[in-house]
Amino acid sequence: MEKQQLLTDPLTAKYLNVSVSFLRQSRMEGRRANRSPGPPFIRIGRAIRYDIRDLDAWLAQNRREVA
Repeated sequence: MEKQQLLTDPLTAKYLNVSVSFLRQSRMEGRRANRSPGPPFIRIGRAIRYDIRDLDAWLAQNRREVA
């Protein structure tokens, strides 16, 4: 069984090249018009973690190609 790699807010922000505030706002506000939805996250008590596999899937899902 493969071990799940979970990242904290700062590591996730660095991995995605976004700000920590983007991650926090996307968790609190959810989906909003004209805003990119944030990546899926895991809540363990008060701790927030991001599975790196979910982050890769989120990046692929939000990829846009110019026609």
